Amino acid sequence: MLPTESSQVPFGESLRAELGRPRRARKLGSSPRSRVWRAELSGTPVVIKQLVEAPEADERYAREVAALKLAARVESPVVPMLLGTDPEERVLVLEHLEEREPRENWIVDYAGALARLHSAVGVDAGAGAPAALPAWSGPTRGDIDSFLELARRLGAEPPSAVRTELESLVDRLATAPVNALLHGDPCPGNDMHTAEGVRFIDFEQAALGNGLVELAYLRIGFPTCWCVTTTPPSVLDEAEAAYRSAWRAATGAELSGDLADACGGWLIRGDALVQRAERGAADYLAAIPERDWKWGTVTARERLVHRLGVVSRITVDVGELAGLGRLAADLRAAMLSRWPELQPPPVRRPW
Repeated sequence: MLPTESSQVPFGESLRAELGRPRRARKLGSSPRSRVWRAELSGTPVVIKQLVEAPEADERYAREVAALKLAARVESPVVPMLLGTDPEERVLVLEHLEEREPRENWIVDYAGALARLHSAVGVDAGAGAPAALPAWSGPTRGDIDSFLELARRLGAEPPSAVRTELESLVDRLATAPVNALLHGDPCPGNDMHTAEGVRFIDFEQAALGNGLVELAYLRIGFPTCWCVTTTPPSVLDEAEAAYRSAWRAATGAELSGDLADACGGWLIRGDALVQRAERGAADYLAAIPERDWKWGTVTARERLVHRLGVVSRITVDVGELAGLGRLAADLRAAMLSRWPELQPPPVRRPW
């Protein structure tokens, strides 16, 4: 981290009138989409974040502000406090959090906090949901076509019922109850482990949807993230139980729906094989037979093999996805036979 002059921090007159002048500013590392500083206001540490000029920057800023305000409803905090905003400059002023190293079974703490975050809109998201938060967008018929064609090219002929199963799956995901504030990119690194619990940051992709699509991250391997990991079954069971318990405590309702649908949805999405800036630009499943590429902790083929294993196991007792489960097992075996050097994701998070 390099020190910067406070005058370089984008802190306009309206923010100065409201919060004072920032002192002792230091620029922090961040994504290419934003600039972030640690500073002090009247001796209190804060974080100042500015979204840089780029396509959809205004939309991403509006999403982040809306999500932080909505998440502030949660009784036990799951986000840093939003102290001030400057929409014209796309600046947010946030509570500074003292982070500590996650414990070994961090995913259990993460899951409970994720449920509380999701609960910010309650069981019915229709009341008071900000217009800036769009509906979550799931897999499409085009994803189905690409996935089935990949299976054929690798010698795993899809059972006749699979297309119908996948079309019904896409429909179920599109019409699932909208009951959650979704983070949009709840990756390790966007969770801050503090003495007071887990807090989530970076809500530029926040949306409204069904919480199961993000609970599925624990099994399917963080599909929108560079840091894919796998979780031992006993820890995974504990984490999913923590999510369900926290959801019940926050909403007074049992979690409904099936994780198999959410995992199946992530499996067939080719865009979940590349980082955000590359999504929507190509059919990435179609590229798998010819080339592999590294993103984060694993390669694209390794991501896919992991997801195929998850879906083949989770669909064993799900009649609606029995054909998909068999195809997932066959396709995984075909990929490992063709590319025996493929490795499983790491068990430990990168930091």
